Amino acid sequence: MAAEFVKSLADGVECKLHIVVFPWLAFGHIIPYLELSKLIAQKGNKISFISTPRNIDRLPKLPLEYSTSINLVKIPLPKVDGLPENAEATMDIHTKDIVYLKKALDGMELELTSFLEKNSPDWVIHDFAPYWLAPITTRLGISRGFFRIINACFLAFLGSTDMMLTGSTNPPPTPEEFMVPAKWIPFETKAAFRRHEAKWIVDAMQKNVSGVSDLYRTGATIKDVDVIIIRQCREFEGQWLKLLEDLHHRPILPVGLMPPPLHDSNDENNENWACIKEWLDERTKGSVVYVALGSEVTIGPTEINELAHGLELSGLPFFWVLRKPSNSENMDYIELPDGFEERIYGRGIVWKSWVPQLKILSHESVGGFLTHCGWSSVIEGLMFGHALIMLPFLVDQGLNARILEDKEIGIEIPRNEEDGSYTRDSVSSSVKMVMVERDGKKIREKAKEISSIFGDRRLYDKYIEDLIQFLEDHRKMCKGHSSQNLM
Repeated sequence: MAAEFVKSLADGVECKLHIVVFPWLAFGHIIPYLELSKLIAQKGNKISFISTPRNIDRLPKLPLEYSTSINLVKIPLPKVDGLPENAEATMDIHTKDIVYLKKALDGMELELTSFLEKNSPDWVIHDFAPYWLAPITTRLGISRGFFRIINACFLAFLGSTDMMLTGSTNPPPTPEEFMVPAKWIPFETKAAFRRHEAKWIVDAMQKNVSGVSDLYRTGATIKDVDVIIIRQCREFEGQWLKLLEDLHHRPILPVGLMPPPLHDSNDENNENWACIKEWLDERTKGSVVYVALGSEVTIGPTEINELAHGLELSGLPFFWVLRKPSNSENMDYIELPDGFEERIYGRGIVWKSWVPQLKILSHESVGGFLTHCGWSSVIEGLMFGHALIMLPFLVDQGLNARILEDKEIGIEIPRNEEDGSYTRDSVSSSVKMVMVERDGKKIREKAKEISSIFGDRRLYDKYIEDLIQFLEDHRKMCKGHSSQNLM
């Protein structure tokens, strides 16, 4: 299959570039990488999209129009002690086991190298994890781009490439160092971690079972790339994008926010949507709070109870998606308070299976979005102009919440600084403020205003055209240098 694909590259005069795309093994990364692949392929380029067999099999079916332009390439994930059988993505494991997934990904190096040697692509666009790629692509004369699927603020907060590479060799940092804006940020910002979040970045600076720290992995990945590509736009994060250029001394190319298309679904879940739509149709315009904390956030019984009681106390209609992640071994964590579903019957719904999130967010009865602040979810909420009620849990989500609150398009539910706990009262008051109270009017208005940026597909088409132009120009320049050297 791969050989036939490469032959089509040679035969097809319309083909401009052959690009290998290699995302981290998390569907929150894999799907944006696939969407970027589609956007690049639409412009006449060929994509080799590489992941593990199980992840490739779990991808949404590609439309027929991409049958000759996107090749899905399966590279097996090596077995690693500590990684469960058939675990090939973060959704298959607990957070504590992700270090073993990184070690397993490192074991894909030989087969990936073999693929690159046989197929001679023009570019590899990859994620933060394969820190070992630079010597391989340099030897083979392949250009490299690092695609960052989360916002510019988070990457800037980590500092320069050199800071990432040396961070774990310095005296161990303290959480307090990350609870204030980084000293290299030249403008005023609220971007900082809470104490309960700061442990993550301290841990990321320490070596783990993969042999390197997560911070080193990111720095080594960025070092010597030809371009940093980021899912952001100058209209929203212009000053942060400029800061990234100053920190990394590399071209920074935003590709826009890549809002997903709102297609009608023709799969087996249509029955779900029909039922959900019927319930939403009966609600008043802008009255419903949509609640979804992502597919990989696992919260405990106490947190679920407080969230449930808070939604009940708010007195507002809500649609709460509460699914059991695939890495969960039991259903205990989604047990709701006694009598909760009976008490909120007719006003709220707790939905425990798949939902068409975009369709729900696009429905006129939805007026606010209680979210974990994953960047993809933020984009989906704001493209429809929904004010955000924010409850972040993992990695970049806290910084996302600070930036969004800074821009007055949402508020963060107050939490205990030490342990991150929250109360039903803090949930209820936050929901009511954003949805109906006078103090939330400015937030609701600003969220509607910013939808003109988050949902502007023509703006993002221009960003994609600029990216492809850069990729083409850079490759021509590299080939020109190679020809001169041969002479």
